[in-house]
Amino acid sequence: MIEKYTEAALPVWGGKRGARVSEMFIGETIRLKRSELGLTQEELCAGLCDPSTLSRIETGKQAPSRNLANALLQRLGLPHDRYYALETFLTSSEVESDTLRAKIDGCIARFRQSLGEERRQARLEALEHLNRLEAGAETDDNIARQYILAARAALGSKTGAYGFERRRRMLLEAIRLTVPQFDIDVLDGRLYSIDETGIISQIAEAYSDAGQHKKAADIFSQLLTYVQDHYQNVTHPSRYLSPAALNYARELCLMGCYEDALRTAELGRKACRDYGFCQPLPGLLAVMAECRHEMGEYGQSRDLYCQAYYLYLETGNASGLADVEEAAAKRLGLTFPPREGRV
Repeated sequence: MIEKYTEAALPVWGGKRGARVSEMFIGETIRLKRSELGLTQEELCAGLCDPSTLSRIETGKQAPSRNLANALLQRLGLPHDRYYALETFLTSSEVESDTLRAKIDGCIARFRQSLGEERRQARLEALEHLNRLEAGAETDDNIARQYILAARAALGSKTGAYGFERRRRMLLEAIRLTVPQFDIDVLDGRLYSIDETGIISQIAEAYSDAGQHKKAADIFSQLLTYVQDHYQNVTHPSRYLSPAALNYARELCLMGCYEDALRTAELGRKACRDYGFCQPLPGLLAVMAECRHEMGEYGQSRDLYCQAYYLYLETGNASGLADVEEAAAKRLGLTFPPREGRV
């Protein structure tokens, strides 16, 4: 029934989609899905907007901002990019914000995958764009403030990464902007947008980087379960399932739970193959390689390390490449041909 409310079904008047009609469709879609899940308006919009605002959206009396529409649809597990003619309603400030966020996301991806000077430059560029985004953000826009705070926690300052405690505090502050009662020990029972699940993942990463792998694994386990339960209907579910599987498998491997880690990594690899989103694939293969080695399956370990290495090489992920080279050399005495300046 929900599918009849897709953005593609909106009528076209004079070559343009009718704004009033599309507002009604998004509100009706939200109302129907919320009712189907047995949620009150207060439960769905907690931390995002007032229930009265959601009521106006559901009845077509108010058009939501792009950020609010995305967050509401994502909390409902709906494919936000199908249900809303977003480009029709973007203001100039939203266009500028989207442009800056795209640049910041690109810089953060480079930051995570690069080493040395390139990594430093990616951090500096991202921080410069963040300053511009923050200057233009409304003080009551919790979604924008959340994104900025989480990005700063990931990047650190110009001089380097933040320590564990500061990073953890920043991320908890960020998620509590839209999930005020958030409890890192109990993720179940609440609804989360994609950005919110990303922040939860960052919190777990902070614990992992601090050597608290059991705590990190517990968070990643809960997060993987949430993604499996709630994001099956979003567009490209592997974008969320396979990274969640990778993170949890990596922690299990670090804890010496190799069989469980292998099963979880296999789940992530299957999601990559089923849905065609393969960015996490080399990381999953590297985890599987380590598990196979620790289980005494050295031939399979070698093959998996080789697959991970060449995927990292082709995607230009210098950080992942260095990790695989080090792990393969340490465990198997395996070396790879010169890179010939490709990374």
